[in-house]
Amino acid sequence: MENSSKRPIYLLPYYLWIALFVITPIALVAYFSFFDLSGNLTLENYRNFFTSVYLRMTLSSFWYAFLITLFSILIAYPTAYLLTKTKHKQLWLLLIIIPSWINLLLKTYAFIGIFGLYGPANQFLEFLGIGQQQILFTDFSFVFVSVYIFIPFMILPIFNSLDKLNPALIDASRDLGASSWTTFRRIIFPLAIGGVKSGVQAVFIPALSLFMITRLIAGNKVITLGTAIEQQFLVTQNWGMGSTIAVFLILFMFIIMMLTGQRDKGGTTNVKTK
Repeated sequence: MENSSKRPIYLLPYYLWIALFVITPIALVAYFSFFDLSGNLTLENYRNFFTSVYLRMTLSSFWYAFLITLFSILIAYPTAYLLTKTKHKQLWLLLIIIPSWINLLLKTYAFIGIFGLYGPANQFLEFLGIGQQQILFTDFSFVFVSVYIFIPFMILPIFNSLDKLNPALIDASRDLGASSWTTFRRIIFPLAIGGVKSGVQAVFIPALSLFMITRLIAGNKVITLGTAIEQQFLVTQNWGMGSTIAVFLILFMFIIMMLTGQRDKGGTTNVKTK
């Protein structure tokens, strides 16, 4: 009884942190979204968001975030699976995670040099006889660099889920005559789906709000919600419209988190056996 009565005191720093750095910023963003350039209360910002310009930008943001997430899963899942089979898996996992410690701006500028007209990528194309190509400032370069940056955040949760699988279940599946594909489809993938969902959250949500990569790698040819917020706040100085876009971005993030959230009941996971 004594410990339970003191528990709220221990949680006070947590509640203060949430109130100051989560609830308050969101409330301020929502507050400024109701003001126009002249400081007058208005709903015009919300009406403008549902115009064709901003709806196309929103669809474009979701499309690029989907591509980045899809390619990340296609690369991360087999990579994580192979890591669980290696002898020094923790060492290999560390080597994959280390690049994520490097500053994002440094990695972005490195790819500007790699994909430039006289960079290693074009030199390799010339060696193959293809000749120089405009790789930088394209959709390909944007998606490629984004996948490179986000892929450690996809590999890690998938690896943790696969590494915790009970090997006896896989052995039992094979003893019962199931093929490798059936074992993966009915046993491995359902039991490791939690790692995929966590990876989607870690990749898809930040990919929606990218702005630095779109500016430096895509040359502003790719416009996302993050790019639009940056332009509204720093270029046009329209804080109201920038806040309105941020409100919808936060709303999209909550929806994605709800869709990819864990729904385990009773600590068990259902596996199809038929």
